[in-house]
Amino acid sequence: MLFNLTQDRKLNENYKLMAQTILPRPIAWVVTEDNGVINIAPFSYFIGLSSEPATVLVSVGHKADGTPKDTLANIRKTKKCTICMVEEKDLEIMHYSSKSLNKNQSESEIFNIETIQLKDDYPPIIKNVPVAYFCTFNQEINLGGKTIPLVLNVEEIFVDDKNITNKEKLTIEYNPDARIGKSYAFLGEEITPPIIP
Repeated sequence: MLFNLTQDRKLNENYKLMAQTILPRPIAWVVTEDNGVINIAPFSYFIGLSSEPATVLVSVGHKADGTPKDTLANIRKTKKCTICMVEEKDLEIMHYSSKSLNKNQSESEIFNIETIQLKDDYPPIIKNVPVAYFCTFNQEINLGGKTIPLVLNVEEIFVDDKNITNKEKLTIEYNPDARIGKSYAFLGEEITPPIIP
């Protein structure tokens, strides 16, 4: 079956096709802040864009009423965010944090998500995450739709010492969550790459 996305303009159908075929998708647990209110939200349209310069891309949509999601509004205002990587142990609470709340409500308080202020000039990290990226706003990409891809510069990276299994080789290991369609998945077994003849 061939789907022509230029003829069939149903946004929901595009999402269903892409979300179930680009697998697995890593989850950016994005922390932003505005006027003392900490916003925590997961996004699975997320990818590393470049390591030189260090940049990532997170696509953020709009609320049902058409206004920008708090994450987008906060990054536009403060030009900063902290991206935490999600481990298996945090799957449930990460999912809870996807609930739409009023702008003056914090997922941290509603769902008892503990945070730690690691750097004074960035939003906090979520307690006990394996990795966190401290990011500054680079640019928005206007694709002409309701979803706004944000290019973010990675200024600093926090890695929990317990997840660094070899400091000399800088080997980092943790058990990430991934998004598959509307469901989640754990990556499970790692496979050593075969030797190329």
